[in-house]
Amino acid sequence: MSELIAGIRLPDSAIARAATQLVRDTEDDLLYNHSRRVFLWGALTADRHGLKYEPELLYLGAMFHDMGLTQKYSSPDLRFEVDGANAARDFMKSYGLPEREIEDVWTAIALHTTPGIPEHMRPTIALVTAGVEMDVLGIAYHDFTHEQRDHVCVHHPRETNFKENIIDHFARGIINKPLTTFGNVKTDVLALKDMTYVRQNFCSIILGSAWPN
Repeated sequence: MSELIAGIRLPDSAIARAATQLVRDTEDDLLYNHSRRVFLWGALTADRHGLKYEPELLYLGAMFHDMGLTQKYSSPDLRFEVDGANAARDFMKSYGLPEREIEDVWTAIALHTTPGIPEHMRPTIALVTAGVEMDVLGIAYHDFTHEQRDHVCVHHPRETNFKENIIDHFARGIINKPLTTFGNVKTDVLALKDMTYVRQNFCSIILGSAWPN
């Protein structure tokens, strides 16, 4: 029997169990618990809005969404979101999942730090971002009941000083490839954590391009 948390049954298929073990072996407790909570917030959001979704795909998106922050899956020059999406894609391909399902999970992970777009896309994509936004930013916090929040966090605790620690995890995962933060929210992480960081400026790039006018 699969685990039931806050009324949400966690996927217990072979691929879900393998994904859980892989993430557990790769990420520390903070990222692992965060990823599990992302799934639960996303699933609870779907239930609240009467949104149909595929639990296994949402689970895979949630579990892999921060894998690009780990040393094992981090590339030298891609956005960490893309690194995580690529890791999920390779994992899903090894299980022979359909390309459409792989594409949804890849997109969900790749876009989870790009606000304003995922919410208009298919459920897997929208719900991964919704889960991340609840857990990291507290968006829609009061739309969840006290009982839901407490039950999720009993099973997957928010560690002491989680807010500062998750920012530290972001910083460690991207500090060596600052150009990958251009145009996304992680530029704010480096501005806070790296005193040598200089933000790129979109207008300066336009004005300084090789075009004569």
